[in-house]
Amino acid sequence: MNILLINKFFYSRGGCERHYFDLAKMLEDNGHQVIHFSMHDERNLYSPYSKYFIDNVNFNNYNLFSPLKLIYNRKAVRNLNKLLKEEKIDVAHLHNIAHHLTPAIITVLKKNNIPVVMTLHDYKLFCPNYKLFTKGKYCEKCINGKFYNCTKNNCLKNSKIKSFLGSMEAYMNIKFFNYYGLVDQFIAPSQFLAGLAIKSGVEKNKIKVLYNFTKINNQEPKKNLHDYILYFGRLSEEKGLEILVKAMISVDFKLKIVGTGPDFEKIKNLIKNLELENKIELTGPKNGQELIGLITNSKAVVIPSIWAENMPLSMLEAMSLGKTVLASDLGGMKEIINDGFNGFLFSSGNIEDLLSKINTILSKKDLKFIEDNAKKTMEKYCEPVKYYENLMEIYNKLII
Repeated sequence: MNILLINKFFYSRGGCERHYFDLAKMLEDNGHQVIHFSMHDERNLYSPYSKYFIDNVNFNNYNLFSPLKLIYNRKAVRNLNKLLKEEKIDVAHLHNIAHHLTPAIITVLKKNNIPVVMTLHDYKLFCPNYKLFTKGKYCEKCINGKFYNCTKNNCLKNSKIKSFLGSMEAYMNIKFFNYYGLVDQFIAPSQFLAGLAIKSGVEKNKIKVLYNFTKINNQEPKKNLHDYILYFGRLSEEKGLEILVKAMISVDFKLKIVGTGPDFEKIKNLIKNLELENKIELTGPKNGQELIGLITNSKAVVIPSIWAENMPLSMLEAMSLGKTVLASDLGGMKEIINDGFNGFLFSSGNIEDLLSKINTILSKKDLKFIEDNAKKTMEKYCEPVKYYENLMEIYNKLII
């Protein structure tokens, strides 16, 4: 099968890209031909199809034509047309395409009678800022096409102009042109996201829930000191790190924060102001075996998000390594974590509840019951072979 995978970034940028590259490898390992379509960037990985990629789009350089580029990228349409003339495609699988590639490329695929599958990695289909998060709180005001709320609440970069452009882009792409209505099958990585999509007008039979897959580690863990708890991921407001840092004032244990992001300096200064440098370590970004080692050697992994996480890979990876995860009770995470059985949940944004659950974990000398159940949960919902079989069922149904 010749499968066209489309994503606007072609380097390891976040969870979406990690899934994208893992999926490409999975398909290639199973004998399929994978064709890429993306955007040029100096950080890109190698692709034999990079000649079709579009020039880098940088919206920080605003001009009078920027609003049009959000709706219709002429080069993306032209280059994709060229690719389809020169490469045989059986099915196209879209990931993140908004703003840079634009959903106008879906019309090119449909004119060429190519089935279109799209994985929803975020909430862009019904939220202009894609997070369901504004002014430090969870928000559903734009659900069901009420995109004017983005402008009303300055949801994009706290800028009236950018928020207005976000509202207009959503109205044009989703309501006026209805590009996403051309998608044959949506994949949602959580029941939570699927429910919101249906609430926003996506036909129920056009969306299927497939939890993100992750490699299951079946090796016996080495005996380690487990002398710290761990956060790893992006350092930004919606991740709830400020709450976690403040909770550590009352915790007699160490915390390691792994990653980088727009709030790195803010978190660093908060740790300093609270005189927690001896208790909290900011390591910066870590990858590969070094990150796996940090996860494996931790007592537990904490995901203190104050936004509705869809299905974070950090949670899945930690559980697949047999680690206890403490996560906030928003979004799709509570579909996977059963409090006290295969991990722990706390009330999002509630420092007292977070502190209570951290102390519960630290009070337990043996977390084997939780850790074993975490692995079993991953084997049930996130096993790669099962994901591949379900994905092939979707592809084959559309191709026939």
